[in-house]
Amino acid sequence: MVRTLPALVLTGGLLTALTACAGVSEAPVYGGADPVGMGGDLYGFLVTMKGARDEAGIEAYVTCVVAGYTLEKNAGFARRVTTNVKEEGGVWIADAVYSISPTLPRGVKTIDAEVTVSDCAERGIPTV
Repeated sequence: MVRTLPALVLTGGLLTALTACAGVSEAPVYGGADPVGMGGDLYGFLVTMKGARDEAGIEAYVTCVVAGYTLEKNAGFARRVTTNVKEEGGVWIADAVYSISPTLPRGVKTIDAEVTVSDCAERGIPTV
C-alpha cells in the first residue's frame, strides 16, 4: 500500500519553496519620520523603513513624508537639497534636507505636494 501526503501539505510546501526562490520580501514597515526646522525654508527629515527592497524604497517614503509635511505647513512645493541613505541590519535610514515653499522653487528635484500625496496614497505609502 502506497501512502500519499494530503494535497494541501504538498501545495503549501511547494508555494513556500517558490516564494523563497522568487525572493519575495516582507511588506514594508514604515517607521519614524521626524521633521526638524533648520531655519528659513529648510527642513531636515530623518525617516526609517524596514522591508525596502533597495534605496528607491526609502527614497519614495521620504518623498511622501516631505510632501505630506509640506501640505501641513500650508505650502505647495518642496525641493530636495540632499538625501543620505544607509541600511543597518535590515532597517533603511534616510537623512534628508528639503526646502519648502508656497511657490515652485528652481531646480529639477522639486515636488508638487498635492500631486505627490495623491500618488503616495495610490501606492500605499504613508505621508506623515
